[in-house]
Amino acid sequence: MNPIKEKSRSLENSFLPLRKMYPKSYNKAKTSPYTKTRVILMNGTEFESQWFMHNFARHCDEPEILATLAVVRRQEQQQQKRIACLKPLNESILETTIAYEQLAVDLTAVLARHEKDENNIKALNFALLEDFDHLYRYANLLKMDKNEDADMLVGKFTEIMPGRPTVAEHRYPADDVKPHMNAKTADLYSKLVASTITAAEQQTMNYYMNISQWYKNDLGRKLYAEIAMIEEAHVTQYESLKDPTLSWLEQWVMHEYTECWLYYSAMEDEENEYIKKIWAEHFKMEVAHLKAAVKLLKKFENKSFESVCGTGEFPKLLKLGGNKDYVRKVLQSTIQLTADNTEIKHDYKEIKKIPDSHRYFDYQKYMSGDPERNPSHLVIKKAIERLGKDYRYQDSEHPVKELRSREKDNVRIARTK
Repeated sequence: MNPIKEKSRSLENSFLPLRKMYPKSYNKAKTSPYTKTRVILMNGTEFESQWFMHNFARHCDEPEILATLAVVRRQEQQQQKRIACLKPLNESILETTIAYEQLAVDLTAVLARHEKDENNIKALNFALLEDFDHLYRYANLLKMDKNEDADMLVGKFTEIMPGRPTVAEHRYPADDVKPHMNAKTADLYSKLVASTITAAEQQTMNYYMNISQWYKNDLGRKLYAEIAMIEEAHVTQYESLKDPTLSWLEQWVMHEYTECWLYYSAMEDEENEYIKKIWAEHFKMEVAHLKAAVKLLKKFENKSFESVCGTGEFPKLLKLGGNKDYVRKVLQSTIQLTADNTEIKHDYKEIKKIPDSHRYFDYQKYMSGDPERNPSHLVIKKAIERLGKDYRYQDSEHPVKELRSREKDNVRIARTK
């Protein structure tokens, strides 16, 4: 499949009428967890796209480009509103949050499993264990506040148990910046990985930034605020992987190509026929957007579509699903890692191998103070007090010995030497 060779409507005929912008919501009790996660992913992809174009417009004074950006951006907004309203009215904040974290875990894992770029793989695996831990923390809040089991929400496709503890994830911000790829030589799949995971994590960050104040108790509000800061760190890490030396027009072409790939993947993977038709219609719209961006790239920079996307043939499509064995393997091998950018080589190092003077420890002391008082820890502590043990869904014992206890939350692993 090569989107640039696909037929499409003209850009001017790709708007959605208002009646199509408000779709029938999915049934939260009957819909697949991966349909729910696709809805979140595509919502985030549209958010990333239209905000990119707003920023492009604020750095551009060419009338033709500005006019085309305005048209495409309005259509992207229509797509985003349509996707967002697929979420039903009776789905709670926490139920939606569980879907966000399941997406973060399984999207990150499946992208890493098929990636060849070592820099991307390390970044994905590092953040994977942190999102995995967030799922565990929110699941315990859900059990306490709603007496609802998160394993039913994730369809038992994703295990729910501790990852790298959230309290250990508060790092000095500069350590989250990683070396960027060279878009001229990077594999097309690697460019799609960086674009996709940045959009997905940014959507999670935005959701938590805007939802924390609406939660109905102090502990929940504090937990959302704390984890939102980690999502900010993840966006910092992932966006740094992308090549910033590309021109605005080259970046735009890559954005549109990524959307084409994601919508086509979603269409091929979707089992809900009603939603599948939405993905298919949006794919056709994105083909028109891609062609508009390519036309401007040629006119104003004399660069071809191929200079950004190679032949344009889609690499392996994105298929969401369970990744239990992969997550367990990453837990076993990388649980003790933290980020370190204090040397020439930006990397991830075991906590015991960084010096006592490292800024990680100073930042931890300043941000966390007493880790026993951190919201992410208090959620588990209170769950243990109320339930007798923490809430988990796991197929076998935890692969990391230090994280097997269900009667005490570990605040030292990956944080202290």
